[in-house]
Amino acid sequence: MSEITELERRINAALERIGAGVERLSSAPVADDRGDAEALQVALDEERAMTAQLQERVAAIKERQETHVRELENRIADMTRQIRDHERQMKQMTQVMEQLRESVGALRAANGAGQGDANLVNKAMMAELEALRALREAERGELGALIEELKPLVGEGA
Repeated sequence: MSEITELERRINAALERIGAGVERLSSAPVADDRGDAEALQVALDEERAMTAQLQERVAAIKERQETHVRELENRIADMTRQIRDHERQMKQMTQVMEQLRESVGALRAANGAGQGDANLVNKAMMAELEALRALREAERGELGALIEELKPLVGEGA
Protein backbone atom coordinates (compact mmCIF):
# COMPACT_ATOMS: atom_id res chain seq x y z
CA MET A 1 0.00 0.00 0.00
CA SER A 2 2.90 2.36 0.73
CA GLU A 3 4.20 1.73 -2.80
CA ILE A 4 0.93 2.97 -4.27
CA THR A 5 1.00 6.06 -2.07
CA GLU A 6 4.59 6.79 -3.08
CA LEU A 7 3.83 6.27 -6.77
CA GLU A 8 0.76 8.51 -6.55
CA ARG A 9 2.87 11.18 -4.88
CA ARG A 10 5.47 10.93 -7.64
CA ILE A 11 2.83 11.05 -10.37
CA ASN A 12 1.24 14.13 -8.80
CA ALA A 13 4.66 15.79 -8.54
CA ALA A 14 5.36 14.99 -12.21
CA LEU A 15 1.98 16.38 -13.23
CA GLU A 16 2.68 19.57 -11.26
CA ARG A 17 6.04 19.95 -13.00
CA ILE A 18 4.36 19.40 -16.36
CA GLY A 19 1.70 21.97 -15.51
CA ALA A 20 4.36 24.46 -14.43
CA GLY A 21 6.28 23.84 -17.65
CA VAL A 22 3.17 24.32 -19.75
CA GLU A 23 2.39 27.58 -17.94
CA ARG A 24 5.91 28.83 -18.55
CA LEU A 25 5.65 27.90 -22.21
CA SER A 26 2.31 29.62 -22.62
CA SER A 27 3.25 32.77 -20.67
CA ALA A 28 6.78 33.16 -22.02
CA PRO A 29 7.25 35.50 -24.93
CA VAL A 30 7.96 33.79 -28.19
CA ALA A 31 11.66 33.74 -28.55
CA ASP A 32 13.51 33.85 -31.75
CA ASP A 33 15.60 30.99 -30.49
CA ARG A 34 13.70 27.74 -31.16
CA GLY A 35 16.32 25.78 -29.19
CA ASP A 36 14.77 26.68 -25.83
CA ALA A 37 11.31 25.70 -26.99
CA GLU A 38 12.57 22.41 -28.38
CA ALA A 39 14.46 21.65 -25.15
CA LEU A 40 11.34 22.38 -23.14
CA GLN A 41 9.27 20.19 -25.44
CA VAL A 42 11.76 17.33 -24.99
CA ALA A 43 11.63 17.78 -21.22
CA LEU A 44 7.84 17.82 -21.35
CA ASP A 45 7.79 14.64 -23.44
CA GLU A 46 10.16 12.96 -20.98
CA GLU A 47 7.94 13.93 -18.06
CA ARG A 48 4.89 12.61 -19.86
CA ALA A 49 6.66 9.32 -20.58
CA MET A 50 7.72 9.04 -16.94
CA THR A 51 4.18 9.80 -15.82
CA ALA A 52 2.82 7.10 -18.14
CA GLN A 53 5.32 4.59 -16.76
CA LEU A 54 4.40 5.45 -13.20
CA GLN A 55 0.71 5.12 -13.98
CA GLU A 56 1.35 1.69 -15.51
CA ARG A 57 3.27 0.61 -12.41
CA VAL A 58 0.46 1.84 -10.15
CA ALA A 59 -2.07 -0.09 -12.24
CA ALA A 60 0.08 -3.26 -12.08
CA ILE A 61 0.45 -2.97 -8.29
CA LYS A 62 -3.26 -2.38 -7.91
CA GLU A 63 -4.05 -5.45 -10.03
CA ARG A 64 -1.68 -7.60 -7.95
CA GLN A 65 -3.35 -6.41 -4.77
CA GLU A 66 -6.82 -7.09 -6.14
CA THR A 67 -5.74 -10.58 -7.22
CA HIS A 68 -4.29 -11.21 -3.78
CA VAL A 69 -7.49 -10.02 -2.10
CA ARG A 70 -9.58 -12.32 -4.34
CA GLU A 71 -7.34 -15.27 -3.45
CA LEU A 72 -7.70 -14.51 0.25
CA GLU A 73 -11.47 -14.18 -0.08
CA ASN A 74 -11.60 -17.57 -1.82
CA ARG A 75 -9.51 -19.15 0.93
CA ILE A 76 -11.80 -17.66 3.57
CA ALA A 77 -14.84 -19.05 1.75
CA ASP A 78 -13.21 -22.50 1.56
CA MET A 79 -12.26 -22.43 5.22
CA THR A 80 -15.76 -21.31 6.18
CA ARG A 81 -17.20 -24.22 4.21
CA GLN A 82 -14.78 -26.61 5.91
CA ILE A 83 -15.75 -25.30 9.33
CA ARG A 84 -19.43 -25.81 8.54
CA ASP A 85 -18.72 -29.35 7.36
CA HIS A 86 -16.78 -30.07 10.54
CA GLU A 87 -19.57 -28.65 12.69
CA ARG A 88 -22.13 -30.79 10.87
CA GLN A 89 -19.98 -33.88 11.30
CA MET A 90 -19.42 -33.16 14.98
CA LYS A 91 -23.15 -32.72 15.52
CA GLN A 92 -23.82 -36.02 13.77
CA MET A 93 -21.15 -37.77 15.86
CA THR A 94 -22.63 -36.33 19.06
CA GLN A 95 -26.08 -37.64 18.14
CA VAL A 96 -24.74 -41.07 17.21
CA MET A 97 -22.70 -41.30 20.40
CA GLU A 98 -25.79 -40.44 22.42
CA GLN A 99 -27.71 -43.25 20.69
CA LEU A 100 -24.83 -45.60 21.41
CA ARG A 101 -24.82 -44.64 25.08
CA GLU A 102 -28.56 -45.25 25.32
CA SER A 103 -28.29 -48.63 23.59
CA VAL A 104 -25.39 -49.75 25.73
CA GLY A 105 -27.20 -48.57 28.87
CA ALA A 106 -30.33 -50.52 27.92
CA LEU A 107 -28.21 -53.58 27.12
CA ARG A 108 -26.46 -53.39 30.50
CA ALA A 109 -29.77 -53.04 32.30
CA ALA A 110 -31.18 -56.06 30.46
CA ASN A 111 -28.07 -58.13 31.18
CA GLY A 112 -28.10 -57.02 34.81
CA ALA A 113 -31.68 -58.20 35.15
CA GLY A 114 -30.75 -61.51 33.54
CA GLN A 115 -32.78 -60.81 30.42
CA GLY A 116 -30.65 -61.17 27.32
CA ASP A 117 -32.55 -59.36 24.61
CA ALA A 118 -31.35 -59.95 21.06
CA ASN A 119 -33.17 -56.83 19.89
CA LEU A 120 -31.19 -54.68 22.34
CA VAL A 121 -27.92 -56.30 21.25
CA ASN A 122 -28.84 -55.66 17.60
CA LYS A 123 -29.79 -52.05 18.39
CA ALA A 124 -26.48 -51.52 20.22
CA MET A 125 -24.52 -52.98 17.32
CA MET A 126 -26.35 -50.73 14.84
CA ALA A 127 -25.61 -47.68 16.98
CA GLU A 128 -21.96 -48.66 17.19
CA LEU A 129 -21.76 -49.12 13.41
CA GLU A 130 -23.35 -45.72 12.90
CA ALA A 131 -20.81 -44.19 15.30
CA LEU A 132 -17.98 -45.76 13.32
CA ARG A 133 -19.45 -44.43 10.06
CA ALA A 134 -19.76 -40.93 11.50
CA LEU A 135 -16.19 -41.11 12.78
CA ARG A 136 -14.97 -42.28 9.38
CA GLU A 137 -16.85 -39.44 7.64
CA ALA A 138 -15.33 -36.88 10.04
CA GLU A 139 -11.85 -38.28 9.43
CA ARG A 140 -12.47 -38.20 5.67
CA GLY A 141 -13.45 -34.55 5.92
CA GLU A 142 -10.34 -33.72 7.95
CA LEU A 143 -8.12 -35.55 5.47
CA GLY A 144 -9.78 -33.73 2.57
CA ALA A 145 -9.10 -30.38 4.23
CA LEU A 146 -5.52 -31.40 4.92
CA ILE A 147 -4.99 -32.49 1.32
CA GLU A 148 -6.37 -29.17 0.06
CA GLU A 149 -3.92 -27.30 2.29
CA LEU A 150 -1.00 -29.44 1.10
CA LYS A 151 -1.76 -29.16 -2.64
CA PRO A 152 -0.15 -25.71 -3.03
CA LEU A 153 2.93 -26.87 -1.14
CA VAL A 154 3.29 -29.99 -3.25
CA GLY A 155 2.82 -27.91 -6.40
CA GLU A 156 5.64 -25.58 -5.35
CA GLY A 157 7.97 -28.50 -4.66
CA ALA A 158 7.28 -30.09 -8.04
